[in-house]
Amino acid sequence: MGRGFGIEASVPVDIVRLIAAEAEALGYASFWVNNPPGTDGLASLAAAASVTERINLGVGVIPLDRHPASEITATASRHALPMDRLLLGIGSGGDPQGLDLVRHGVEHLHAETTASVIVSALGPKMTQLAGAVADGVLFNWFTPGFERQSRDQVVTAARLAGRPQPLIMSYVRCGLLPQAQQKLEERSDRYAKIPQYARHFTRMGVSARETCVSGADADALQAGIAEHEQVLDETIVRCITADDTASSVLELLRVCAPPR
Repeated sequence: MGRGFGIEASVPVDIVRLIAAEAEALGYASFWVNNPPGTDGLASLAAAASVTERINLGVGVIPLDRHPASEITATASRHALPMDRLLLGIGSGGDPQGLDLVRHGVEHLHAETTASVIVSALGPKMTQLAGAVADGVLFNWFTPGFERQSRDQVVTAARLAGRPQPLIMSYVRCGLLPQAQQKLEERSDRYAKIPQYARHFTRMGVSARETCVSGADADALQAGIAEHEQVLDETIVRCITADDTASSVLELLRVCAPPR
């Protein structure tokens, strides 16, 4: 069981270096950035790699409908990322042939790189595909109960494919209250309006906000994170703070640090 920490790829690189180094020192297993339009998550990971030695470096996730697998391998090579620590998170984006796109993307990345290939999965078909072909699966906006259900699908698919069980991970949005309350509400509202996530929240029978972990102190956040850790191989604390200043992010990083 591990615990990761994830921030926005738009965070300035000097803060990325500071947070990544501190995350490694605090015993986090992995450090993650996202890859929204207009950013280069792999460049942020290169900054993190320059100040760390052991922590795994994840990007979650690069949409294959906008960034082909060949582009991903070229970018990772250009940034000289450490392949033994790299977790390449990929997703289908908005492609209607998403399952085929991801399957072929995984094949290409396995052929061209030694990095671990992590598939972002929301619905049951992508979850089963991740179990059958990937090195890991990354859930997003899940409750612990739905993680357990989806974990079973991954394990079954891997067994049927005759493959080792992939690493089962999830982004869990965490924020300190009251300072992160507004951002938690904004992010929840934004995702609730995305059709595939709206269907996902309906399947789970909860609102987007109910998947987040929040509280006024370390005890509250640690307890919420622990519920996910009972199910997952790695729980990634997805940082939600009032702003992206070093002091705000460091505060949450330390409050959510894995017990020693």
